[in-house]
Amino acid sequence: MKGSIRLGSIRGLAIRAHWSVPLVLLFFAYSLAVWTLPGYAPGLAAAVYAVAGVVGALLLLASLVVHEAAHALMAGRAGISVRDVTLWALGGLTRMDRPTTARTAFSVAVSGPVASLLLGGISLGAAAGVETTLRWRVPVAVLAWLGGTNLLLGVFNLLPAAPLDGGRLLQAVVWWRTGDRERAQRAAGRSGQVMGMALAAVGWLVFLRGMTGGLWLMVIGLFVSGTSAAERRWAELVTALRGVQVGQAMTTPVVTGPDWVTVGRFLSEVAGQSGHAVLPVLDFDGHPSGVVRLRRLVAVPPGQREWLRARDVATPLSRCTLATPDEPLNSVLERLGAEGGLPILVMDDGRLGGIITAHDIDRSRRRSREPSAHSEPPE
Repeated sequence: MKGSIRLGSIRGLAIRAHWSVPLVLLFFAYSLAVWTLPGYAPGLAAAVYAVAGVVGALLLLASLVVHEAAHALMAGRAGISVRDVTLWALGGLTRMDRPTTARTAFSVAVSGPVASLLLGGISLGAAAGVETTLRWRVPVAVLAWLGGTNLLLGVFNLLPAAPLDGGRLLQAVVWWRTGDRERAQRAAGRSGQVMGMALAAVGWLVFLRGMTGGLWLMVIGLFVSGTSAAERRWAELVTALRGVQVGQAMTTPVVTGPDWVTVGRFLSEVAGQSGHAVLPVLDFDGHPSGVVRLRRLVAVPPGQREWLRARDVATPLSRCTLATPDEPLNSVLERLGAEGGLPILVMDDGRLGGIITAHDIDRSRRRSREPSAHSEPPE
């Protein structure tokens, strides 16, 4: 996710935080210090509430890490490659390869809510223990708030709406019943769209009744609905491209440019003549070294264009999505998020044999919808 920084790692798993995380932590710390704690333990110094609010917000952040780490650990046990975990305003995102079976998908999806529910129970139990033995009102309030929030997080994530864990569970169940992963993803997408709009509507009604928390529920609902719609479109695309090979979708020959010329020469002699927004670049031996985007070339200050090389602003080959002509296009599309995204460079014996852009994918999708030229007319 763009705009994130690395916080650390757990057993080699990178943990990142989006720029929105500090804002959310500040909101929770403020609400604890100003509303929740003074109401349960009145009469204390403002500094006590402030410190307790910060501690509670940080404990909630740790809870989110545990939730996502549960997904990652379960995926690792199933042999699924996990890349990193990113925390952001609406929870967390664990980037991993797609599960290969419905059973694995179910196990990975359910692990997060189970972890949150366990944390909620433990926190509430700890609050009851502190209340009984020590009677420290502020720690009791923080632990009770943390427990309730984790229980709410666990239950909310079980809603049958992608990208929530409940949507993944629904997808796994439909996949198991039908044997069709794309059909299951479409079903989860439809459910997510309905659920998201319902949440947005409830949030709006709550806001009209004077409760500002309804705005947050609206944002979550709209996000869920939009993400579910995108996943449904993705599943429809994958279904349409089923059976299409990379070689059938690629554009060839490929317009390329030399990576050793200056940015100025590349703009005037190559990019200006090609009419393409993205161009692969080749080294002296004719091997591809990466791709360069027109917007990055144009962004180079005029004073640097006469000495900066095209390869200096190009995306290196190691960060590009590569494929071979005989690969299924669907399997390559599934790697886009893990690798460099579009365009896809099609390699043939170390040489650039073709390129696949969004236009090529859309053309292949439209072709798949056309009736076969050799099909018999209906009787």
